[in-house]
Amino acid sequence: MLRTIKPRNARSKRALEAREPKEVEDARTAIFVRGTHAGEVVQHAMKELMALKKPNAISFSKKNDVRPFEDASSLEFWAQKNDASIFVVGQSTKKRPNGLVMVRTFDARVLDMCEFGVDSFVSMAAFKTPKSTPGHKPMMHFASELFDSHPRYIQLKSLLLDMFNGEVVESVYLSGLEHVISVTVGPLLPNQTTTVGGAGLDDPKQLPKVHVRTYTVKLVSSGTRVPRVELTEMGPRLDLSLRRWQEADPEMWKAAMRRPKMKKQDVEKGLGKRKKNIEVDEMGDMRGRVHVGKQDLGKLQTRKMKGLKSRGGDSDSDVHGGEDDEEEDGPHRKRLRD
Repeated sequence: MLRTIKPRNARSKRALEAREPKEVEDARTAIFVRGTHAGEVVQHAMKELMALKKPNAISFSKKNDVRPFEDASSLEFWAQKNDASIFVVGQSTKKRPNGLVMVRTFDARVLDMCEFGVDSFVSMAAFKTPKSTPGHKPMMHFASELFDSHPRYIQLKSLLLDMFNGEVVESVYLSGLEHVISVTVGPLLPNQTTTVGGAGLDDPKQLPKVHVRTYTVKLVSSGTRVPRVELTEMGPRLDLSLRRWQEADPEMWKAAMRRPKMKKQDVEKGLGKRKKNIEVDEMGDMRGRVHVGKQDLGKLQTRKMKGLKSRGGDSDSDVHGGEDDEEEDGPHRKRLRD
């Protein structure tokens, strides 16, 4: 069961409301943690990834005795303290050299995690090309069928999207698209099975490597309204291999995927999915459109008047009132005058 925290005062209540699930989430904050034995390759790789994540990144440069797969209490404490939901832990040991662990949290509790081995790394300084502006939202490109079929790579895709997604925007300016993060998976070996869930793809030693590349985008005039796009690699260049992973608890995953109810203020601002035939005018009033069936005016109920009442006599007398009505009205009027 997920814990519930009751606020003690108005200030803590506002702080808890700011951390509640939203229809449009804020940019996720990532914390880069250095382990007790982090090699030079791991430190440079974390520094380059942090440069892509800025300004929503926090660095713990001191050595920390953290083992996410054995004990994640420190990560949960930091998540609650800094309101962060992504962790990148760098640790290098004799058994698992040059290791990077990406951890995702929900409600200050560890949701899932993956451990990678850095097989190859090339820094940004090795590419003498223009770099993107820090803080710009990147474009993500995943080139493999495994990202849609295999559970390990589906989890990896979800982790990378949550890390580099940034703020949710409704419209994009073309000149603001400065760089692309491309993630590809190497081809399968001949002795590996291509069946989803097969024994070959469940073995970490036989899983294909993950190649991460970053390119800058240059828009060149093409003589038409659509510009020609040129990609130039700017770094970093990473070749990763999957080692260990931990899937999310089904109950916690269900709670994390639950969408909160829309508030009236958010609907008036136009956030979220708009309902059919409901719109908000310039004054902020919600207006709806109702469609009704075709009406039969012959069956319409009118005011019950004596002159419109149908009788069994002549049709002309029914329409124009008839002489009987005048005869009946005559004595009545005389009695009123008396």
